[in-house]
Amino acid sequence: MKTIICILCLGMFGFVAVDSRADDVENAGSVLRVVIPAAAFSLTYGLDDKTGRHQFYKSFLSATVTTYGLKNIIEKESPDGRDNHSFPSGHSAMAFSGASFIHRRYGLKYGAPAYAGAVFVGYSRIHADKHDGVDVCTGALIGLAGTWIFTKPLKHPVEVSPLASGDTIGLILRTAW
Repeated sequence: MKTIICILCLGMFGFVAVDSRADDVENAGSVLRVVIPAAAFSLTYGLDDKTGRHQFYKSFLSATVTTYGLKNIIEKESPDGRDNHSFPSGHSAMAFSGASFIHRRYGLKYGAPAYAGAVFVGYSRIHADKHDGVDVCTGALIGLAGTWIFTKPLKHPVEVSPLASGDTIGLILRTAW
């Protein structure tokens, strides 16, 4: 039954259109931008994590609303000139929201592969000439921020947090003794 629920959760995110004019890298990025958050959401069902599911709703919704709000306010032209909604990258925001949810809620052991996929999504957007590095990095930061604000670790002996202060950028590793 849990498998059926997980498959239905994947359907919640809609069908991913594969563009016959796009190359394999662009299409793979488009698929992963849906698969990563869908996997994160499905994990909440597979692990019967109702609290995590509510945290996912908040984090994913905040990333989506922020991203598309900024796209409509800023109106930055995309590198290929197709539209004025390049900033920030929605693909990156969605992928990093899903990856960071898995990391934050269930641990880096589970989040690392999702982050690798999210990085690929960002790369695919630059490769396809749909976004530049600023668009992709901002989308990624929006996805990360929503999750780190709304998601709490389930049972996480080591917590990894980003650090940005003045001219210092790094990670904080924290554990309870």
